[in-house]
Amino acid sequence: MATTHSAKNVPIGADATIETPSTTTMKVAAVLRIAFGLTFLWAFFDKLFALGYHTGYNDAGVLDRFGDAAWINGGSPTEGFLLYGADGPFKSFYNDIAGATWADWLFMLGLLGIGLALTFGAGMKIATVCGVVLYVLMWTVVLPPENHPFLDDHILGALTLILLAGLHAGDTWGLGRWWKNVDFVQKHPVFR
Repeated sequence: MATTHSAKNVPIGADATIETPSTTTMKVAAVLRIAFGLTFLWAFFDKLFALGYHTGYNDAGVLDRFGDAAWINGGSPTEGFLLYGADGPFKSFYNDIAGATWADWLFMLGLLGIGLALTFGAGMKIATVCGVVLYVLMWTVVLPPENHPFLDDHILGALTLILLAGLHAGDTWGLGRWWKNVDFVQKHPVFR
């Protein structure tokens, strides 16, 4: 029978060692969380306004900020990537949904929601699930990856989101501690 440590009720034994992440680790995780959040938000605003990073170039290759490519002006945030970037076994599927209104809305809401949750540290669980799904879907668009048989930055991003959620990275320099005590979140922990 294993004895337990009274403060944390953790079994003590030669095979059971529990280490809590250091303050430095949690600060680095918080910076990583915020950085990932800002990349999602930047992608959202770039597609919303055609700011000229991945969105905003017309057919002639000329930058047209806030022009026709902007989602607010009727441009599609999914069309270019799904129509011209798709490759591999799912190419025809992604070509078929490129520019679909429902795909545009889901993509943009995903970018915004995931970006806000990661940046502010609240709603990390649901943001992680949505972010992993989005990353895996984007990974399937470009199969096979360019520089490795199966790994690329989408898979690394998905794994990073899982790590950040597991570390409760929203609790450091974020609203995570406050958010988990909100009545709605306590009743529906998936929104933690």
